[in-house]
Amino acid sequence: MFAIESLLVKIALIGVIGIGAQWIAWRTGRPAIALMLIAGIVAGPILGLLDPERDFGELREPIIKLAVAIILFEGGLSLKFRELRQAGLAVAMLVFVGVPVGWALGTAAAYYGAGLPFELAALLGGVMIVTGPTVIIPMLRSLNIAPRVKNMLKWEAIVNDPIGALLAVGIYAYIIHGGAEANSVGIVIDVVAASVLAIIIGGAAGFALTWAFPRGWVPEFLKAPVLLTTVVATFVLSDLILHETGLITVTVMGVVMANRETYSTHVLQRFKEDLTVILVSGVFIILSATLDWEVVRNFELRFVVFLLLLLFVVRPLTIMVALLFTRIPFKERLFVAWIAPRGIVAVAVTGLFALRLSDYGIAGAEALVPLSFAVVIATIFAHGFTAARFAQWLGLDRGKGDGVLLVGANSWTIAFAEFVKAQDRKVLVADPSILALRRARRADLPVYHGDILDEAHDDSLDMGDYQQLIAATDNDSYNALVCSELAAEIGHDRVSRMVGESRAASQRRGRIFTLAGTPIEEQLDRLQAGWTFGRTKITEKYSYSDFVERMKATGGDSLAVERASGELRIFSTQYRPTVEAGDTVWTFVPPDVPKARKSSDDGA
Repeated sequence: MFAIESLLVKIALIGVIGIGAQWIAWRTGRPAIALMLIAGIVAGPILGLLDPERDFGELREPIIKLAVAIILFEGGLSLKFRELRQAGLAVAMLVFVGVPVGWALGTAAAYYGAGLPFELAALLGGVMIVTGPTVIIPMLRSLNIAPRVKNMLKWEAIVNDPIGALLAVGIYAYIIHGGAEANSVGIVIDVVAASVLAIIIGGAAGFALTWAFPRGWVPEFLKAPVLLTTVVATFVLSDLILHETGLITVTVMGVVMANRETYSTHVLQRFKEDLTVILVSGVFIILSATLDWEVVRNFELRFVVFLLLLLFVVRPLTIMVALLFTRIPFKERLFVAWIAPRGIVAVAVTGLFALRLSDYGIAGAEALVPLSFAVVIATIFAHGFTAARFAQWLGLDRGKGDGVLLVGANSWTIAFAEFVKAQDRKVLVADPSILALRRARRADLPVYHGDILDEAHDDSLDMGDYQQLIAATDNDSYNALVCSELAAEIGHDRVSRMVGESRAASQRRGRIFTLAGTPIEEQLDRLQAGWTFGRTKITEKYSYSDFVERMKATGGDSLAVERASGELRIFSTQYRPTVEAGDTVWTFVPPDVPKARKSSDDGA
């Protein structure tokens, strides 16, 4: 009984540590992968709170493999072919040229740098071509760089993960079948045949689900469970055919489902994203807690040479050769050449084959585990903590998104957009009516013609550019729908809506914009009556309480507060952000107020 309770405590501890590390990373702006790695090492070899090998026993390997499968499937769900319009050739070159070049250079680095036997060097070189979505995607989430660069790194990470694992499978089979005496042609044929079969299984499963879901063969409440079960089942089926081919199956299945309509795509993807966050946290804690002092003692000084070669020679040369004949700007190539953190697949696959090769008595196999952990630790810290600074240095960082996205083109939103633009902030007016956008175009405002729900879910808009979204059409239900649909993607504190009629509105589907919750019809009437947008600087002499008294006297509306840091917070009927000296409040005031505001500012 105590053992069961103890295991439950361990599982809960893994969840708390992993999610806690991600939360701290979000609050501090530090790389989540680095903090999870540190947390796992502290909880494992340092404090001894976790010992996954002892706690989970034989379950540890299948748990990690299934988690990796689900993570790769979720990564495949994010691979939409339309993303390749700008980066298609580059992604193809990274796969078809980058993989063999990276494998050859990685093998040479492991052979000459780490001093491994050639067969083991080839195995490690194959594994090291992977970068891994478990580390790349959390890193990219914290960077505001061009979509083309993000797509290159994301596609490379997800596509190359199973390829690297398969290269390791092939080399492993070559070693245990006698090395130079092995039937190399037969091994290659077996691996290729199993890979093709894995692609067929994954594609068939993806097509089957995307055929069944829209036709009502599966009820809504069962879609997510059926999807998860299918992912696990197809992964296990392919893995029984040949080890690690299951990674290809789930990746292909995800890509197929990402590019076919299911009428529940964003709901299923949200479920998978939530599950993946938990799995990434758990697996990272388990793997880093597995590191023991025996592994550390096996690390030799010569391995440092391999790490340096991998970071500063192998990866840069691979990317520069792969992208040599593309039109990708040199700065973007340089950034991709530096960013290559390794993660779960690298450690899991290397650890699995190191154990089996050691059992076969292959000399030097014991060095694979410390080497793989060293690569993961070195690349996570090197790339995780420098990615943002390197992007800034290259001029690729577009800064923290500070824009305002206005849904609905009408007189009020166009006037407000002009005001936002005058504050040197990015602004965009979106509307499905091309006629409604004509006035915005004449005002020289950026516009987007289309339904914001379709474009946001299809990733046609980079939502990271916008700090706030305000739905301000005259359709109350549509405004509420926009907020409820997009809040989960961009944050509940970043979406608000205007009510369409002068009546009490439900606050359950998005914050009601403005402190007074003024309906859009009334705001349009006010604009017609000469009301204007203004800004008031709060100082020590002119406090926020003074400002509130003045607004009460004039009947003006408080819209937002712009902090000294540049952060923008929206006023709503259910949320009043704190306002301090140095902040600037955006207002919508009657025509007789600006002079009073000016005198208040001058007096301050």
